[in-house]
Amino acid sequence: MLHGRTDHTRVVMTMLRESLSADLIVELPNAVRLQRLVQTLREYFHSGAVGLLRLDGDDSLRPVATVGLVHEALGRRFVIAQHPRLAAIMASREPTWFEPDSRLPDPYDGLLDTQVGEPLPVHDCMGVSLFVEGRPWGAITLDALHAGTFDANAREQLKRCTLQIEAAVRVTRLEQENRSLRLSRNEPLAGLPSVEDGEILGQSPVLHQLLNELDVLADSDLPVLLLGETGVGKELFARRLHRLSRRSKKPLIQVNCAALPESLAESELFGHVKGAFSGATSDRAGRFDAANGGTLFLDEVGELPLSVQAKLLRTLQNGEIQRLGADKPLHVDVRIIAATNRHLPESIRQGLFRADLYHRLSVYPVPIPALRERGHDVLLLAGHFLELNRARLGLRGLRLSPAAEQTLLGYAWPGNVRELEHVISRAALKQLSRGGNRNQIMTLEAELLDLDSTTLAQAPVPEVPAPAFQSLSDAVDDCQRQKVRQALSLSGDNWASAARMLGLDSSNLHKLARRLGLK
Repeated sequence: MLHGRTDHTRVVMTMLRESLSADLIVELPNAVRLQRLVQTLREYFHSGAVGLLRLDGDDSLRPVATVGLVHEALGRRFVIAQHPRLAAIMASREPTWFEPDSRLPDPYDGLLDTQVGEPLPVHDCMGVSLFVEGRPWGAITLDALHAGTFDANAREQLKRCTLQIEAAVRVTRLEQENRSLRLSRNEPLAGLPSVEDGEILGQSPVLHQLLNELDVLADSDLPVLLLGETGVGKELFARRLHRLSRRSKKPLIQVNCAALPESLAESELFGHVKGAFSGATSDRAGRFDAANGGTLFLDEVGELPLSVQAKLLRTLQNGEIQRLGADKPLHVDVRIIAATNRHLPESIRQGLFRADLYHRLSVYPVPIPALRERGHDVLLLAGHFLELNRARLGLRGLRLSPAAEQTLLGYAWPGNVRELEHVISRAALKQLSRGGNRNQIMTLEAELLDLDSTTLAQAPVPEVPAPAFQSLSDAVDDCQRQKVRQALSLSGDNWASAARMLGLDSSNLHKLARRLGLK
């Protein structure tokens, strides 16, 4: 009997290794490879949930692929010191098993997709730390709802397949490095961006496309103009551009142009010399000096006073700054990334922004999608903010009810990611103030979110008479006209950028616009 069990175990183990190894010999998008990995482990270990978590800095783990957990779990960050089970797993190179009646809290309490918002019952749990090239990379965790699933034999199997799991992670990392090199050389490449995208959370196609574009753009020194509504996180994208650039070892200096008083804006940006004005008791370097060799991020650039705009233009033209009160200019080597939530062509028409400066800044405009355009990314971001508030408030668990999730998905988010963060924080405080027990899993219901039910992601379609029948040619023209207008709006009326968005040559776009009556 024992011999038969040993043979069965050997067969199962061989099948598991072959399944894991099979994915190593083909090129797959990172997200696909890692998702197949956790699904394979779930099947062979009869687990209810499997999570692959990557070490984020030195103190937290973030899920990069999961199965059996709710969607928003991918947005969470688990601080290791706050989760004893994860701390125990990371402290050992051997698989760690927790007895079914272990009193240590489980980080996935309330996150199983079959028991949303409910505490985990008595269950089996095991995990193992993962190393890549001799350094800690993260961990794999497995949870089974039936006690006794992970016996000594299962733990031994996990130990034996750890090398295959680490190999899959390493291959994913190498493929991403290769992809980044090819992108920097402008070689065409299809595929998804890395799971290592830092603080920019999301899996929507529109975000993937944007991140791929930024990966290519980062290697250039072209000025970039980030366009987007308030709260979309333009600063995060600016930081990503700098981090991936050849200037990453030099400073990234951020300037909030909206917070610069007109009387001090010139001195703040370009510096001043002693005696330049009353109170200038010594020489002072400006933000351009501080960013020399690196990147200067001009946030809310549309708010700059016209007098400062002229001097900024001269700097962009010749790479020189002149401190206030100084006789001689100074050369600086700075890449400019600007951002605005304004429609700058309209500001130009109103005489509030210089057209020549706009054209200098918008060499490469990058529209940042609003949160309502990113689909289920809202749930990943919500998961991130839920975990932050759980830790901050000292809660056992903090979850969204299914109705609350649907409310988040149906809301238009005029304040974007920033508004979502405030909504989650406010709802958690409300729940706690209404007698919520810190030692139980707190579930946020839809009414606690306090969202305007009239602000829907899709406005209701008014009842209008059916349009007159169009020929196929006229219908195609109408569709093309709509898409061209949309691209021009998103790119700030920059025809070259609009052409890129539409997948057209710039000259062909101009010809098309003239034919459609748009020029």
